[in-house]
Amino acid sequence: MKKLVLATLVLVAPLAQAFDNKDEAIHYRQSVFTLVAAQFGEMGAMVKGEKPFDAKEFQYRAESLAALSKMPLEGFLYPGSDKGGTKAKAAVWQKTDEFKAKLAHFQKDATNLAEAAQSGDLSTIKPAFMATAKNCKACHSEFKNR
Repeated sequence: MKKLVLATLVLVAPLAQAFDNKDEAIHYRQSVFTLVAAQFGEMGAMVKGEKPFDAKEFQYRAESLAALSKMPLEGFLYPGSDKGGTKAKAAVWQKTDEFKAKLAHFQKDATNLAEAAQSGDLSTIKPAFMATAKNCKACHSEFKNR
């Protein structure tokens, strides 16, 4: 499982730096966030009891989220990517250090969630999931237009 996630990062990371224009950078980061949302959706359904808890699936999704959490920043660094088809607020570029710190906190939480998921125990996983989701939402509040 970890090998698959690492292989994906090795293949995708160089592409992330190869943006030809701001629209590609915006599309890249939006694609990453779409995948992040998909992982959260499935894990959230398990945590809420809307879907049967499957420890292996949860672990896969948590590890995927941890890998994905490291990817979005590159899409925000491309010059001019603050304009156009984006929902990112100007605060991303006005408060860059704060944005990077929140993203780093999200990465740490996502890594902690992946580690908790290795236990296969929902009572261990749930607090880590809730912390990760809370941190993710906090960033949306300040840095994303609805």
